[in-house]
Amino acid sequence: SILDHEGAAISEMPLGHEPRARDFPRRNRLISGASLGVVVVEAAHRSGSLITARMAAEQGREVFAVPGSPLDPRAAGANDLIKQGATLVTEAADIVNAVQPIMERPLMHPAEEPDSEPFESDPQGHDRDQITGLLGPAPISIDDLVRMSGASPAIVRTVLLELELAGRLERHGGGLVSLL
Repeated sequence: SILDHEGAAISEMPLGHEPRARDFPRRNRLISGASLGVVVVEAAHRSGSLITARMAAEQGREVFAVPGSPLDPRAAGANDLIKQGATLVTEAADIVNAVQPIMERPLMHPAEEPDSEPFESDPQGHDRDQITGLLGPAPISIDDLVRMSGASPAIVRTVLLELELAGRLERHGGGLVSLL
């Protein structure tokens, strides 16, 4: 696994490809998809950081933004993200507190633990009922659904996708969801 080694390189481009500006959104989609969340520290109204933040939100990742002066055009994008539901952060502890429920969940390595059951990514009926029962008209974070349901993030995201495809789920900024 990546955790057991020095890291990994993820790319949709062939080896030796020269980076171009138009490739950055595709690259940033991979970065946001492999992350628990994205922090936007400074971004103008038209910024690549905002594209990454939008992709992160679409992928169900947490979006954080550091506020700035309303008079500073370099802070306009981050301030807009906060208006749209991004989590306002002013220190690292704000981010740690938001992602800690996910970080505390142990990684499942069934091959290393003979008594453990294989990782199940297909939700069972009780998973669906429990996750749906936690949802209502008020937005709730996906991280809170994982923590409160005790289900794996993969199962929670699968149930949310099923609800979304059925037209019963609304996605809000900042990784929040609610029932329609």
